[in-house]
Amino acid sequence: MILTFPEVISSDEQKAILAEAAQAEFVDGRETASPALATIKNNQQVRRGSVPVKRIAEIVLAALRRNPDFLNAVYPKQLHSMLVSRYREGMEYGAHVDQALMGDTMVWRTDLSLTLFLNEPDAYDGGELALQHGSGETLTKLPARSMVCYPTGQLHRVTAVTRGERLAVVGWIQSYVRDNAARETLCDLAKAMELLRGRDEFRAAHDLINKTHANLMRRWAEP
Repeated sequence: MILTFPEVISSDEQKAILAEAAQAEFVDGRETASPALATIKNNQQVRRGSVPVKRIAEIVLAALRRNPDFLNAVYPKQLHSMLVSRYREGMEYGAHVDQALMGDTMVWRTDLSLTLFLNEPDAYDGGELALQHGSGETLTKLPARSMVCYPTGQLHRVTAVTRGERLAVVGWIQSYVRDNAARETLCDLAKAMELLRGRDEFRAAHDLINKTHANLMRRWAEP
């Protein structure tokens, strides 16, 4: 399931992130690529562990924690390994699958990947996130401040930028619920509860859905 979330960060948060990125040191994106992926990864990223990355991560984390749509769809246990990526003219990232486990002192599973777009689509040509599936590809290029989440095990690529600059925050999520279909079921139930909330004539239906949601969380969640 591909999930999109509009206006994840505010305009002020976007400006703060862009200010941090403007003063940050960008290095070759192959710094975090395996030998197999280094031949197809051509981008730049803010150096891992640097102060700007930590400050940007704090802003994004705060924004996601207050976003109920994200929380009810993803059930995040840990957002980790965050990067700020930059693609300039001629840069792209070939088809690949991200690592199943990431981290240094603490290792986390990668259930979902996220891309938070920082500049508007008309600021650059190309640079779409291309998610591959059985019948082809889904191309995603969202407005600034919007985010896409997708299963990390899905084959994907970033198409070549032919004009301008693509700037985005990328990161990975370990969910309390690792199974994609289970997360989708819980997300649907949460949406149904929200539709029924506060409507007295549907109180019994709301309570039954709430009970089912809670019991499925007990079955599927991994604290």
